[in-house]
Amino acid sequence: MTSEQVGLAAAGLVALVALLVAVRAHARAARAEAGAAALAERVALLESPVASVPPPRADDATTGTYVITGVGTDVPVDRPPVDPTPVAAPIDGRLFTDIVARETVVKAASWSHGLRRALSPANRNRIRFEMRQETRRAGRERRAETRQALREFRARQRADLGGRPHVGGTGEDVA
Repeated sequence: MTSEQVGLAAAGLVALVALLVAVRAHARAARAEAGAAALAERVALLESPVASVPPPRADDATTGTYVITGVGTDVPVDRPPVDPTPVAAPIDGRLFTDIVARETVVKAASWSHGLRRALSPANRNRIRFEMRQETRRAGRERRAETRQALREFRARQRADLGGRPHVGGTGEDVA
């Protein structure tokens, strides 16, 4: 292939990719417009006044007035109880896939960010320094416990011998 043919192939590939991106953007815009129209319809339905329930009349003796402060009184309720669990609207497969993919991408990004921070050179040096300090502290503590145990052991030996020095030793506590 000549460089002219390679250039034409590359330009054709770029044009094809641009066409695919434009088609996907158009489809996404159409879905967004449909979603916005559905949302506007739901908002209009929620904001519209309810015309099916007549307003209560004050002169009717059968209807009682409901007072908020009357919590302890037994007022007969003629309405069926309302189910408190909300009903979720079904979502299509593409939206579900989009939600799951976004959540997965966010989790992966946060995980990789945390891992990158944990393995940074500054953090590794800090961990190495603290481990070295802790190892030295544990060694000093172990040596101090060993010296204390030797002192107690030799004190018990002296007490058992009645204060007489050990035959093979000097009788001093060198620990």
